[in-house]
Amino acid sequence: MAAEQAKIDPMHQFTIEPLFGSADWELAGVNIAFTNSALWMAIAAFALWAFVVGGMKRQVVPGRWQMAVESATGFIDDMLAANVGKAGRKYVPYIFSLFMFILFANLLGLLPLGVVGLHPFTFTSHFTVTGVLAILSFSIVLIVGFARHGLHFFSLFVPHGTPWPMIPVIAPIEFISFMVRPFSLALRLFVAMMAGHVLLEVLSSFVISGINAGPVYGVLIAIPSLALMVGIVALEVLVSAIQAYVFALLTSLYINDAENLH
Repeated sequence: MAAEQAKIDPMHQFTIEPLFGSADWELAGVNIAFTNSALWMAIAAFALWAFVVGGMKRQVVPGRWQMAVESATGFIDDMLAANVGKAGRKYVPYIFSLFMFILFANLLGLLPLGVVGLHPFTFTSHFTVTGVLAILSFSIVLIVGFARHGLHFFSLFVPHGTPWPMIPVIAPIEFISFMVRPFSLALRLFVAMMAGHVLLEVLSSFVISGINAGPVYGVLIAIPSLALMVGIVALEVLVSAIQAYVFALLTSLYINDAENLH
């Protein structure tokens, strides 16, 4: 029944469902059931932990795993050094964790586990998840900004060299632009991941329908759709990495505003 519904409705794959028969678990009127989304968040977090632990052997001649971890850490360190400066080094653990967590989440959702009856859940295709990650990054920016600069942090909304008569116009625009940052940060990742999975679901329905319709439709519809799916999956792998990088990059740029007030 679930498979039939998924073929008809491409959005069915994004449905959050409770696991272990915990649909009625509530605390103070809030449902606290352990869901498929929470399960894949835990899997992504465990994958991140295993990736880091596996690269902490500190061998004189590093193995492939240690080199992968060191390369990823160096990549984030270089990005923060370029965008924040020397002060960016203390944010390496957070930006590294953010980048790798999103990357693992995106890639796990592309695993072809449906052939063994297990359907991966891409939780970054939910705005609530990406929104929480964006709010967390935005909160760090606010905390750092006010801790380092106090009320002078509000000067961020008045670009250097702005004529005094233009300040009442420029300042509100800059403030609105600043407050929209977490929304745009979350929306970008959410839309990119959802759109790709919807497209793959639609194409998979073409493949199934073409095969069920007979050999002629199988050749004309199913085979081209399957070939297109393979290409889109490869593109989605690239998009998964790019979206993780963009999220980390924009976060580092926002932290730069808090650290190096202009």
